[in-house]
Amino acid sequence: MEITMGSKRKGGQIVLNIIFVLLVVAAVAPFLLLLSSSLTDEATLVQSGYNFIPKKFSLGSYIYLLDSGEKIMRGYGITVFVTLVGTVLSVLFTIMFAYPLSRKELPFRYLVSFFVFFTMLFNGGLIPSYMMWTQMFHVKNTLWALIFPSLLMNGFYIIMMRSFFTASIPDALIEAARIDGCGEYGILFKIVLPLSKPMLATISLMVGLGYWNDWTNSLYYVTDEKLFSIQAILNTIITNIQFLTSGQSAAIQSSAASALPSVGIRMAIAVIGVIPVLCIYPFFQKYFVKGIVVGGVKG
Repeated sequence: MEITMGSKRKGGQIVLNIIFVLLVVAAVAPFLLLLSSSLTDEATLVQSGYNFIPKKFSLGSYIYLLDSGEKIMRGYGITVFVTLVGTVLSVLFTIMFAYPLSRKELPFRYLVSFFVFFTMLFNGGLIPSYMMWTQMFHVKNTLWALIFPSLLMNGFYIIMMRSFFTASIPDALIEAARIDGCGEYGILFKIVLPLSKPMLATISLMVGLGYWNDWTNSLYYVTDEKLFSIQAILNTIITNIQFLTSGQSAAIQSSAASALPSVGIRMAIAVIGVIPVLCIYPFFQKYFVKGIVVGGVKG
C-alpha cells in the first residue's frame, strides 16, 4: 500500500514538473523569438517570417535606433526619473490612504472604501481629465504630466494594501504599541511597514511597470519632444516608419524608405523596452508572489 501511494505521489510530481516546464517554455519562447527577430535581416524577416535562430544575422534595426541615440538616451533618463519619483509618490500615497481604511476605529471607513472602489468602475473620461490637468493643475509640457495623471493613485492598489494590513497586521500588536506610547506615525513606520515588505514590493513593481510602459500621458499632455519618455519616442519612431513605408504618396517612395527595418525595428524597440524590467524583476519576485497571495485575502 505504501509503495502504491509513493508511486502515485512520484507520478503526480513528474506530471506537475512536466506542466511547469511547459509553462516556462511558453513564457520564455516569445522573448527568444522577439530577440531573434530583432537580430534578423529585414528582407529575410519579410520573406521567411520569424525564426528562433536568425537565418541572416543583422544589426540594422539597432543601428537605425542608434542614429537617434541622443534622443533615446534622453528618453531613457526621463523615463527612469518619472518611474522612480512616480513609484515612490504613488506607494507613499497608497500607504497613507490604505492604512487608515484598515483601522476599524476610523469613522465612515466603509463609505470612503466605497468611493475608492467606485473609481475602479467609473471615471470622468478623457476630455474632462485633460481639461482638469491642463487648465486647473497646469501640468502640460512638464515632467509632472508624466507622473500625476492616471498612475499616481489607483483604487485597486489601495484596496490591495488595505486588505493586506487588515489580514496580516494583528490588532493586538497595534494595541500593544499604543500602550507603550507609540503614536500613529510610529506604529505605521516602525511596525506596520516593516511587516508589509511583500505588499510594498508587489505594489512598487506593478506601479513601476505602469510608469515604465506608459506612453499615453506623453501623447495627451506633452508636445515638447525633449520631455518625451522612451516609450513615446519609440512609438513615434514606429509611426514615422509606418508613414514612410505605407506608399500612400509617390513623392515619399524611395529605395531608402523601402529599406527601412519596419518589421525588425518593432522587435528591437520591444527588446529595448523590456530589458530593464527583466533585470529588475528577479529582485522582486519572492515578495511579488507573497504579496499577491496575501493581498488578495478579503479584509
